[in-house]
Amino acid sequence: MRVLVVEDETALAEVIRAGLVEEGLAVDVQHTGPDGLWAASENTYDVVVLDIMLPGLSGYEVCRQLRSRGVWTPVLMLTAKEGEYDQADALDLGADDYLTKPFSFVVLVARLRAVVRRGAPARPVVLAAGDLTLDPARRLVARAGQPVRVTAREFALLEFLMRHRGDVVSKTQIIENVWDAHFDGDPNIVEVYIGYLRRKIDQPFGRSAIQTERGMGYRLAADGG
Repeated sequence: MRVLVVEDETALAEVIRAGLVEEGLAVDVQHTGPDGLWAASENTYDVVVLDIMLPGLSGYEVCRQLRSRGVWTPVLMLTAKEGEYDQADALDLGADDYLTKPFSFVVLVARLRAVVRRGAPARPVVLAAGDLTLDPARRLVARAGQPVRVTAREFALLEFLMRHRGDVVSKTQIIENVWDAHFDGDPNIVEVYIGYLRRKIDQPFGRSAIQTERGMGYRLAADGG
């Protein structure tokens, strides 16, 4: 496994590097956002360990730019921040997992192996359901050729629904993939955001793409409604 570690705290970066090498992994280290972005864009890695608070470019921006360039290498973000919104922002921008400092090295290695096992499947340049389109790289949504403005959370929810278009997805699946597997808030937040999306991508266009399957969850019509 080849790993890129992007961490500006030199001592911590060295501890991570030495520990991963001890586990038999090949490790490259960068200490700034621009250097990390360059390395991840120009080289092939199995996974990137990316700190959020970096000089030059934040980890958020590095991740966003990687995805916009079509680099789908799995990213595990490290952050000293706490709170579900910081973690959700990382996932919304394309990270595959996150770990809050201080962390257990055993957990770090386990998380890395997990994201590598899941792999980095090719992601379509543009997702489409009828005339409803979503561009993950440029983070654009359009209906019938007209741009639709959505928030980061609405975008993440719509992307999840479109990647499973035609299938019923449960409220639990949505929370785990759009919010956080450890989310312990009110699950009815899903209904609230489904309502937000309907008012933006369906109602103004006389469509009904997002369907409620009572007792089961939601389905985004494959034909866009």
